[in-house]
Amino acid sequence: MTASLLDNADRPPHDVIIIGGSFAGVSAAMQLARARRRVLLIDAGLPRNRFVESAHGFLGQDGRAPREIIGTALSQLSAYPTFGFLAGQAQQARRNGAFFEVELKEKGVARGRRLILATGVGDALPEIAGLRERWGLSIFSCPYCHGFEVADRRLGVIANHPMSAHQAVLVSDWGPTVYFTQGRFEPDEDLLPLFRARNIEVEHSPAVEILGTGTAIEAIRSANGRMVPVEAVFTAPRTYLTSPLAEQLGCRIEDGPLGPLISVDDQKRTSIEGIFAAGDVTSMMANATMASAAGVMAGVSAHRSLVFDGGAQG
Repeated sequence: MTASLLDNADRPPHDVIIIGGSFAGVSAAMQLARARRRVLLIDAGLPRNRFVESAHGFLGQDGRAPREIIGTALSQLSAYPTFGFLAGQAQQARRNGAFFEVELKEKGVARGRRLILATGVGDALPEIAGLRERWGLSIFSCPYCHGFEVADRRLGVIANHPMSAHQAVLVSDWGPTVYFTQGRFEPDEDLLPLFRARNIEVEHSPAVEILGTGTAIEAIRSANGRMVPVEAVFTAPRTYLTSPLAEQLGCRIEDGPLGPLISVDDQKRTSIEGIFAAGDVTSMMANATMASAAGVMAGVSAHRSLVFDGGAQG
């Protein structure tokens, strides 16, 4: 099956190649498969959400594991005759005349008329002892995704960028909150009234170790030796692009508040004609629903470009 999905001189190119098979990628694929376009979804199997046990806030899917949601989506997509899936790492991408070529490690080259980049981002976690092994289990980035499950516990917010104080204000809606400035990101004068009104405790000494049994959290040790009791932690890490493809193709990259993002318009078109992008790689708002919606828009936009710019279906 894998070999048949790759293009050669005797096969026409795919209408659209989608790189990245999490919420944005599969949502884009569904629109194109239903439009009866020949679509190839390439996925390396390393989604950003692989560290969490369940997804929340996704309508109709609340509490299910992300891998189960994607598994169901792929099963449904496989019923469409023009859909193809390839497990593998896309290493190189280039334009060759009217087509894009995507080179996969040890698997050959796929050709397509359009590309959708749903390659996602990675999290550069703060270097704090005990944090990495608890990531996605008792330490989170998004209170909308995981706040309900830890509500009314004593919560910690570890600053990692200038917007972290705003995160502390939001998190305090779920429980009593301690904000660790890390000695760098003090709340500004405009936020101090909210900090006082919400009884947010400010710890100026940097957090240096997460303490607890297994993945549970009992306290955070600060650099001055103080043990601050907390039961769950939120922090918004800096992010980085996990794939070099956008840069290889010449797509414009912008500096987002937390890290680089592929620049797109409201139709999910990148700066390069024929290339679209969706999901966390285009937005600092990391949320399954938003990623899925962005994928739908990218898929629809790619289809419209094929119809209006690429001629009749064939």
